[in-house]
Formats: sequence, structure tokens, C-alpha cells
Amino acid sequence: MPGPHDHLRISDADRHDVAERLREAAGEGRIDLEELEERLEQTYAAKTYGDLVPLTADLPLGGAHLPVPRPGTVPVPLGTGLEPTYDSSFSVMGEVVRKGVWVVPERHTVFTLMAGATIDLRQAIFSGPEIVIIANAVMAGIDIYVNAQTRIVCEGVGIMGTFGEGRHRVEAELHAGSPTVRVKGMALMGAVDVTRRPMPGEKKKRLLRGR
Repeated sequence: MPGPHDHLRISDADRHDVAERLREAAGEGRIDLEELEERLEQTYAAKTYGDLVPLTADLPLGGAHLPVPRPGTVPVPLGTGLEPTYDSSFSVMGEVVRKGVWVVPERHTVFTLMAGATIDLRQAIFSGPEIVIIANAVMAGIDIYVNAQTRIVCEGVGIMGTFGEGRHRVEAELHAGSPTVRVKGMALMGAVDVTRRPMPGEKKKRLLRGR
């Protein structure tokens, strides 16, 4: 039976909260990674509360999470059968891409030599409240993408290159439970850029004011 608010339009915050619940469910072993990716795609394509309700209806307290007061993505501790998808990413005169739904270990190493790497963490499941990305680029580029709810800490160095936060595509929406991505390493005659971007499937581009 349709609910009284099913026809109402949802906000980005509502989509983010449902995505958070789905990641928690995956961490608890209630849904697998393939189903998580499918439901996340539907979440960010949703327009009304009626579109969101079926995505969590078979999860504990699924309906009770709508509507919700805040957005965010919380890390999902391992130990429920989910193991890190990739421990490292290497590319020599080529390209490596990590994106979509994947389990990020607490420490992930990226190395590129005359090559490129894209590490997309927007839909990833974090192994803890903070993950460390060791990024080393030699005459190469490494792009790291996070969502609006992720805290960024850059501690690397650029040698005849750049290392740090790039031009963000969305404003930060941090809260007490926001996970942290700490990026360390070096860019030698290359670049390591960390930027916030909209979630895949979000049609609305919330560009930073004044840019």
C-alpha cells in the first residue's frame, strides 16, 4: 500500500542516507556487492520517497530511515565475509581504474610510472573510519575521487609536480560520522589530485559557489 509521502520529491541528503544504510547492510552480510551496486544505482536515480522505500524495505528498520535528517557515508567494519577487493594499484605506461562498489582496505597503495590511475572511492565500502592511500606518481598522474561526506587529509609532497586537493565539484557535507581519506606519498614530475565529486547517477551538479 502506498505511503502518504511516496509522491514527495526527495533530496540529495535522502539519497545519501539510503546509500549509507545499503552499505551497512552489505557490511552485515545481508546483501552482496553485486546487489549493493544495483541498489545504489537505483538510489541515485530515485526521484520520490516511493522510489526509495523498496530499496530498504527488506532490511531491518528499512522504512524507519525515511525521511532522514542528515546525509553521509559511514565506514563498514570488516569481519562479516567482505574482504578488501584490491590491496594495491600499479600502472607502468598504462592506466589502472578502481571504481564502483569495492571494499577498500585500511591501507591501499597506488604507484604509477609514466601512466595514470583513477581511484574512485565514492561508492566504496571503507574497512574502517579512516583509510590511508599511499600514492606515488613518477611522471604520471593519480586522480582520487571521494564523495561530499568524506573528510580529506593530504600529507604528500610534490617535486616538480603537484600533490593535494584539486578543484572540487561539490561542497563538503561533513558530519561527526564522516570517514577520513588520508593521502600520503609523492608526485615526482607528476600530479596527485584528490577531489570531491557528485555520486555516480546524480544529475544535479552542486558546483561550489564562486567557481
